[in-house]
Amino acid sequence: MRSDNRAGLVPALAACALLLGSCSTLDKFNPFSRPSGPKPAELPQISGERAVRVLWSASVGSADRYVFSPAVAGEAVYAASRDGTVARFMAADGRQAWRTSLDTRLSAGAGAGGTTVAVANAEGEVIALDAKTGAERWRARVSSEVLASPAVAAGLVIVRSVDSRVFAFGEEDGKRRWVYQRAAASLMIRTPAGIATDVDTAYAGFSGGRLAAINLSNGAVRWEAVVANPRGATELERVTDVVGTPAVQGREVCAAAYQGRIACFEAESGRPVWAFEFSSLTGVSVDARYAYASDDRGAVQALDRSSGRAVWKQDRLRLRQLTQPQALGEAVAVGDFEGYVHFLARDSGAFVARYGTGSSAIRATPVPLAPAANAVLVQSQNGGLFALGL
Repeated sequence: MRSDNRAGLVPALAACALLLGSCSTLDKFNPFSRPSGPKPAELPQISGERAVRVLWSASVGSADRYVFSPAVAGEAVYAASRDGTVARFMAADGRQAWRTSLDTRLSAGAGAGGTTVAVANAEGEVIALDAKTGAERWRARVSSEVLASPAVAAGLVIVRSVDSRVFAFGEEDGKRRWVYQRAAASLMIRTPAGIATDVDTAYAGFSGGRLAAINLSNGAVRWEAVVANPRGATELERVTDVVGTPAVQGREVCAAAYQGRIACFEAESGRPVWAFEFSSLTGVSVDARYAYASDDRGAVQALDRSSGRAVWKQDRLRLRQLTQPQALGEAVAVGDFEGYVHFLARDSGAFVARYGTGSSAIRATPVPLAPAANAVLVQSQNGGLFALGL
């Protein structure tokens, strides 16, 4: 394994605001609101700035204090909002195919497969809709609040609840197929921790810096690996949760932990490939050459995917509460708390373009619209949905 410089820790009070467990003011505090402490970095000037193309835009509805990410499946885009709205748009032009309003307030974005769209709420209710018509198919229950979009794969709807359980339901009938459970920590980061899938395996991160590979057919553990081990003298310092959604690329799966590391493993065996000291609140993404992540102080870093070697670091967006970066052809897109989407050169991290959505904060990771489109989808906290390309 390889390790490098450790990122600095966020102040204790800010960390408390992000935690589930012992922080009594959690429900009243939005950790992604406009910073009131040290001043975030001013927007840097961009020399030779490229124009950002707005392929289309739409409105879905407010996310409130939750994170709602859009989902792309085939030729369609699915998006949801806090008030129970779920909508389907055509990926090519943003034309709305259907919109439905559920009789519940949702707490996570949409997950989608070829025929099914799934959403969930803070009471642990999972709702599946027909992808073509928006008609409700079934409802099921998990054990606690859901903060991350469900995954739809291999005939299953897979949901991770905040009490460290992963549930799988039949895509057609909603019957529970299996449950995977880990002991929940007393303190956990209140941020979406999603499920990634490949042909026959689901990958999920947990508190204590653990990553699990779960057999999709029966919920059995294929392997467990350590992304990062807890360190520090206090309970707060020892919070080391895997955050975001694990990133699967080729034969590897990568994950990032708060106050921990970015680490990549062989997807088949869980054997460690490399690790890099890092602290993230949003997770890691990968492409054919690099792994990308935003640290908890607002720097974006690219690492060589084969070795974990640092390739570049862009630190001129300090304290701007960045999303997880997303590769976009020869650029990398990352959103911030003022609704800007920054485009960085994939090979150097230099600024190449910027787009102001004129909207609220962007907390959800930009989502690739389609490989051939060279575009990303961005959903803002007030419900703006933007398809952007370079």
